[in-house]
Amino acid sequence: MSLFSAQNRVPLTVPGSTSASPSIQVDSNLRRWFGRNLGIWRSRRQYTFSDEQVLHVDMHLKMEAFAEPAAGESRYRFSWWSDESNQHSDEFFARKPWYERTGVMEATLWGHQLQRSRGYLNTDPVRTRLRQVDEHETILESHYQQWDILEHIRLVDQDRYRYRAIYSWENGELAIVEHHHEIRMSDPLPLIQED
Repeated sequence: MSLFSAQNRVPLTVPGSTSASPSIQVDSNLRRWFGRNLGIWRSRRQYTFSDEQVLHVDMHLKMEAFAEPAAGESRYRFSWWSDESNQHSDEFFARKPWYERTGVMEATLWGHQLQRSRGYLNTDPVRTRLRQVDEHETILESHYQQWDILEHIRLVDQDRYRYRAIYSWENGELAIVEHHHEIRMSDPLPLIQED
């Protein structure tokens, strides 16, 4: 049976539309894939910059889901904070002060697009195109301001580990290459209930 059969599709209302009847059908595998990423992760990162500077930093990520998304198929909250016990943190943020030690982003899944409340490199809303390689890996493509970003995220060993490779072009020139090795620290957290 094809992954794109009618049984595996869910209705979607296009962002901004008020139509009661959905205009397209989308594959629900992405929603399951995001569900597998929920929880808390320790992220050990290596950044290589265009000036050949290589820096390391350890971060923590918390990925949560909302119980009832106001729009879209599902909605998530991503929080991040630096591991202050790691010796590389102070050096990394001193050399690259535009990176944030802590932050929160919300994202809504609309079919094969993720509408984020902000980007990692700026605070403007970002639309990200999603493409699944297989049931364990998804590719994210974002374009905002002068940046073009390609991110591969692969779940490994029954979702205990995650590998992320991120390539960022600034004005058409490859400026940053990131490798993140991530270890699951907790199972999914309770769904976020909004009042």
